[in-house]
Amino acid sequence: MTAADSYPPSSPQAPVVVAHGGAGADSQHKDGCAAAAEAGLARLRGGADAVQAAVAAVGVLEDDPRFNAGTGSVLRMDGVTIEMDAAVMDSQGRLGAVAGLRRVRHPVEVAAAVADTPHWLLCGEGALRFARHIGAADHDPTTAQALHKHAAMLKDLQQGKRLIPGEDNASFAQYWNFATPLAVAPGQACDTVGAVVRDAAGRFAVAGSTGGCAPALLGRVGDTPIIGAGFYAGPAGAVAVTGIGEHIVRHLLAHTVHGWLAGGMRLPQALQRALTLFDPAIDIGLIAVSATESGARSNRDMPWAAAGDAQLP
Repeated sequence: MTAADSYPPSSPQAPVVVAHGGAGADSQHKDGCAAAAEAGLARLRGGADAVQAAVAAVGVLEDDPRFNAGTGSVLRMDGVTIEMDAAVMDSQGRLGAVAGLRRVRHPVEVAAAVADTPHWLLCGEGALRFARHIGAADHDPTTAQALHKHAAMLKDLQQGKRLIPGEDNASFAQYWNFATPLAVAPGQACDTVGAVVRDAAGRFAVAGSTGGCAPALLGRVGDTPIIGAGFYAGPAGAVAVTGIGEHIVRHLLAHTVHGWLAGGMRLPQALQRALTLFDPAIDIGLIAVSATESGARSNRDMPWAAAGDAQLP
């Protein structure tokens, strides 16, 4: 388990941006999270609101192929398909998400645009058409690194290694729903990237993005775009969650942690309590910000960083 990571209490009006690169990701990639947090803070300094800052931070992580979001997203079981999810929310009621989105560079920007529509969630073909409508260009997120990971982990599966805790590998073949015939596929952590923000006015926002996980059936959606599960922002703060979505959604984890904060629990204690809800075999990580605290906690390596000002210039 990682150490209890949190920053000292700050004044309620001190802006802060916290970004993470996913539970189970290499902690040596913290520099990418630091760049993301600084990008979000720069937007706040320039007059952007909390959501815009969160989107800017996540956009940096989507451009970094070391993280499973945007460019860097994992290949699904057929070794070809990439489906991405993203979401944004703030404490003022702004809410938008996308699921199963393909061929877009920055899914988090599309999710933010959904918040301006009459809906909160768009998926699949509708999400892609909407992305094109708002000007998101065609982009293939497949990288040589993703292909290499796919081939390397295929070997793990062929050696009989269990890919997801509590799931039989054979079940993916049993329910295969891709257009191409079954080719045994690898396993990979269900990483997510995310950011939480408190602005100078004390408003909160959260944004998250993921390239999904493998193994996964076509159309699989985890916790990232599900309000209250992978993300939540409200009067008491903002929370972003990373890990295995099928387990996270059962606890509506982000909303649960926000509830503890609203009830007066200190942020470090709330994040630690969240981890105790899960079997240690399940990858789980969280970042959060409240009126006076910010921090992170994970039961795995999880790169993360924070950036903040005592006050905006």
